[in-house]
Amino acid sequence: MSLGDEREPYGGTGQTRTRLPGTDTDPYGTPRRGPRSSSRSLVTVVGVVVLLIAAIAFANRGGGDSSSSTDGSGSKPETSATAPSGKRPVGAKTDGIPTGYAQDKQGAQSAATNYGIALGSADMYNTEKRHAIVNTVYAPDVAAAQLPRFDQVYSRQSFLEKIGLDKDGAAPRGQTFVSRVIPVGTKVTSFSGSTATVALWYTSLFGLSGEGSTNPVTESWYTTTYQLKWVDGDWKVTDFTQEDGPVPVGRDQRASTAEDMTKAVEEYGGYTYAR
Repeated sequence: MSLGDEREPYGGTGQTRTRLPGTDTDPYGTPRRGPRSSSRSLVTVVGVVVLLIAAIAFANRGGGDSSSSTDGSGSKPETSATAPSGKRPVGAKTDGIPTGYAQDKQGAQSAATNYGIALGSADMYNTEKRHAIVNTVYAPDVAAAQLPRFDQVYSRQSFLEKIGLDKDGAAPRGQTFVSRVIPVGTKVTSFSGSTATVALWYTSLFGLSGEGSTNPVTESWYTTTYQLKWVDGDWKVTDFTQEDGPVPVGRDQRASTAEDMTKAVEEYGGYTYAR
C-alpha cells in the first residue's frame, strides 16, 4: 500500500495502493449536458421497453436448469455463478460486523463481502472503530502487525485535510462524510477448506455531502480480492489486492443535490450479505 497515493485506503498488508474513490470528478460542479431531445428520449424509452420484454421472455422460457447450462462440448461456462443460494445470513455479530460463517465457499463469499463493507466504511476514519473493525475481520497475527500501519495511513493530517475531515476523522459542521461499499457480486478463485481466495466486485460512494462541500460524493468501481483463512471457527482476512473496475458505462443522469444525497445516506442503511 503506497502512502503517497492519496486515494481510498483499504485494509491490507501493503500489496496494493492506497486509494480514494471519486477524487477526479465533481458531480455537483461539472457542467452537465443540455436537455435531451424528444426523439432521443423516445428512442431511450423504446429501447428500455424492448430490453424489458426480452428479459421477461428469457426468464419465463422453460426446459432447462440455469445452474447447469453447459452444452455438450463443455465450451460454455456455468451460468448464475453468483445467484442467491437461499441460505440465511449469519446471526452473530462482533462489534456490529456479521461473523460466524460456514466453512465452505458460500461462507467465504459472505465473509469477504461483509468484511469489505466494514473496511470501506466511514468508521475506518475513527481510531476506536477502526481498531474494532481490523481486529474483527483480520486474522489475529495479521491485525496486530498491521494496526500501526492502518493508524499511520488514516491519521495522517495531510490525508484527512485533503478529504475535508478534521484530525479525528469528523466532517465539518453541516456536512456528512460518506464512505460506503455496495457489493455487486463475488466469485471464489481458489478454495482448500481452510483457505480461500474471494474476489468482490463493488461500487463505492465517497465524499462529503452538504452545502459548501468541496469534495462531493462520487461513485467508483473496484474489484478487491481477499485472501481468507479459517481461524478459530471463522473466516478471517490475511491479505488483499485491489484493482479498478469493471466499470459500466455511465447513464446521462442529473446528479442529486447535496441535500438529497445527505438525506439518502442517512435514511438508507446497508445489508448483511450471505450467499
